[in-house]
Amino acid sequence: MAPGGARPSPACPPRGAARPHPAYDHQVHISHPAPPGPRPPRGRRPHRRTAASAALLLLAGVLGGCGGRSHGEEAPARPGAAGVGDPYFPQAGNGGFDVRHYALRLGYTPRTERLTGTAVLTARAEQALSSFHLDLRGLRVSEVEVNGARARSSRRGQELLVRPARPLPAGREFTTRVRYAGRPLTLTQRDGSQEGWVRTEDGAVALGEPVGGMTWFPGSHHPSDKASYDIRVTVPKGLTAVASGELRGRRTVGDRTTFRWRSREPVASYAATVAVGRFRLSSSVLPGRGGKGGGGLPVWNAVDPVTGEAGRASMEALPKVMKWAERNFGSYPFSSAGGIVEREGDADYALETQTRPFYPGPPDEVLLVHEVAHQWYGNSVSPKTWRDMWLNESFATYAEWLWQEDNGGPSAQESFEAVHDGSYFETPDEALNLWKFPPARPPGPDRLSDAPSYEGGAMVLHRIRTVLGDRLFRELLTGWPAAHRHGNADTRDFTSYVEKLGGPEHRSALRRVWKDWLYGSGKPELP
Repeated sequence: MAPGGARPSPACPPRGAARPHPAYDHQVHISHPAPPGPRPPRGRRPHRRTAASAALLLLAGVLGGCGGRSHGEEAPARPGAAGVGDPYFPQAGNGGFDVRHYALRLGYTPRTERLTGTAVLTARAEQALSSFHLDLRGLRVSEVEVNGARARSSRRGQELLVRPARPLPAGREFTTRVRYAGRPLTLTQRDGSQEGWVRTEDGAVALGEPVGGMTWFPGSHHPSDKASYDIRVTVPKGLTAVASGELRGRRTVGDRTTFRWRSREPVASYAATVAVGRFRLSSSVLPGRGGKGGGGLPVWNAVDPVTGEAGRASMEALPKVMKWAERNFGSYPFSSAGGIVEREGDADYALETQTRPFYPGPPDEVLLVHEVAHQWYGNSVSPKTWRDMWLNESFATYAEWLWQEDNGGPSAQESFEAVHDGSYFETPDEALNLWKFPPARPPGPDRLSDAPSYEGGAMVLHRIRTVLGDRLFRELLTGWPAAHRHGNADTRDFTSYVEKLGGPEHRSALRRVWKDWLYGSGKPELP
């Protein structure tokens, strides 16, 4: 992850300055988001130099100390940036460091709705830090330590400012321990849906997209800063705590039970989850895929017993969906799989929480396909900014079309045409909303989950398919998530990748697709 700020001169960047971050892209009103503007420049192209002139410039830089400091002198410590400069959530994420791992120890009692937590963050300083920020909404912080020493801290809005006892050198790893407690917040989005720590009939579920993660643990809450997780949750005996990753153990002492979960692969904080309730937790193995030593992929499903047979049966389709997804998208990118099926009415949307998607009731096969596809598109390759949200949803929506095409439903071409003529949607207003803005240019954070990101993005993919043909398109489906496995990418990365895959003979046609379907305003004519 990189901080915001002006781009330093490539010849001699100021030491200790925050590394610049590209402009970044969803739906909630936490901070007041800046309106989307034009993409900032990618930096000037350096002039071609002769070897002699380059050597002279290098020598001058060494002799001049690049700003006056002698060779080897430590850079002065500076505060890390409060945000990464996302165009929709400018204060989300933090500058000056990169989180590598979260160790979260949580306790939750549904009766009192009280959460206690200790978060230990292992991070690498990307500049010499005199102070740094973490994102945290609500909850009372009782103690902060950095590298085992007490640190000063202060709060303002979602920012937790940490001042370590000693400056942190650039390039070094450091640990931050935060103890906190309280009743975690539930955030209401402009469309009325909820995120953050969402109460349920018998517990709670953490739904993080886009910025709900900061309601239950302090961290760098932007998809550009991914990390591994160890999550330990203690709940009243009789309840189950489910999280992303692999179950490493459970232990009951007295009237409390502790569950330990581990995510070895990097997770964007919005895709991390904890769910507490009277779930029936089952485990199984998908043979021949993933797992240690190739022994199979471990699966954990947590199903609210209130959903009855429908809840249990809904997850029985997972092996079939996983096999189909790997055939179309490549090897599964994580070391476990599964799902969380809550009773209907406790939440109003599904979410692609990593390895274990959340469902607000028993999912049908199409919804299962959508959220499983997100494990490749959105979780393994995550957006660099929330403006790139369409890259998540377009592939997951197109996966639905492919599934239907392969299983006796309409072809992807028929789905494309139905979206274009409006018959795909339940109401005329929904059909009209598709053309309110182009997929790559949502007008604000409250519009990131609208139809242009989903069906509009899927139409872009289908147009790519018609240009490239099925063989190259299949290469795109597997190659794109493989090229950015466990990383981040933006729209420019994607269009460049597709143009390179298509070669010179398809470049002109692809650029018409970008112009008319990805960036263009209004409703394009069918080709």
